[in-house]
Amino acid sequence: MARNVLKYEKLLAESPNQAVVEAVIQRPNVPHLQTRDTYEGLCQTLGSQPTHYQTPSLHCSYETSSNPYLLLQPVRKEVIHLEPYVVLYHDFVSDLEAQKIRGLAEPWLQRSVVASGEKQLPVEYRISKSAWLKDTADPMLVTLDHRIAALTGLDVQPPYAEYLQVVNYGIGGHYEPHFDHATSPSSPLYRMKSGNRVATFMIYLSSVEAGGATAFIYANFSVPVVKNAALFWWNLHRSGEGDSDTLHAACPVLVGDKWVANKWIHEYGQEFRRPCSSSPGD
Repeated sequence: MARNVLKYEKLLAESPNQAVVEAVIQRPNVPHLQTRDTYEGLCQTLGSQPTHYQTPSLHCSYETSSNPYLLLQPVRKEVIHLEPYVVLYHDFVSDLEAQKIRGLAEPWLQRSVVASGEKQLPVEYRISKSAWLKDTADPMLVTLDHRIAALTGLDVQPPYAEYLQVVNYGIGGHYEPHFDHATSPSSPLYRMKSGNRVATFMIYLSSVEAGGATAFIYANFSVPVVKNAALFWWNLHRSGEGDSDTLHAACPVLVGDKWVANKWIHEYGQEFRRPCSSSPGD
């Protein structure tokens, strides 16, 4: 094994594209060794959420958001965590809707990339395929946007939100600890000229037999895959600063085929929907 490692290091040193290779394999700028044990530990359990009787503020309810759209068909809401604020909306989509979204995305799936400086690069710490779906791809996607907007109270239309990203994780597919919001002013996320990603709305489009949980590293809890449910959290504090407690990961899929759809909502357009706070820590 040592001989193989030395040979690999020699090949890297002799490669004319060494700088490119190094850029591709570089992990996110987080305390890697410090978070590795937490990441792996959370991924080896079904989740370590506090139980409701220990934390009464964690509760389940029927959510209407005082929105006429939801009054006749409220959504089951489960508060998973408070800091960061993470909620799970059960049965957010139907089986037919989940199947439709997967079918629309499948022909366009490509190797997933991540932002690296001003570029988007494939990396070995994110193993999945993804595709972007415009609202014009199917009327059902417009309905889906209306439902997300009704629940969150946010403007989810471009340029205030990104198109729906559909991601497929096969066996072994994963995404190591990362932030959804940009941590560098040169990030490609700012090309939309609508600020940073203020919130994430992630829909589970399939079930898995083992693995695939969403693990929040610093907050030390994980959420198992719940088919047709949607996970929502704020990436930024009300001050506009990134919330470091949202460092999260997609745990490796051990058995099954995991599909999710991400709706990333940006700062601009939300000024009166989620106003700033007078406290920098909020």
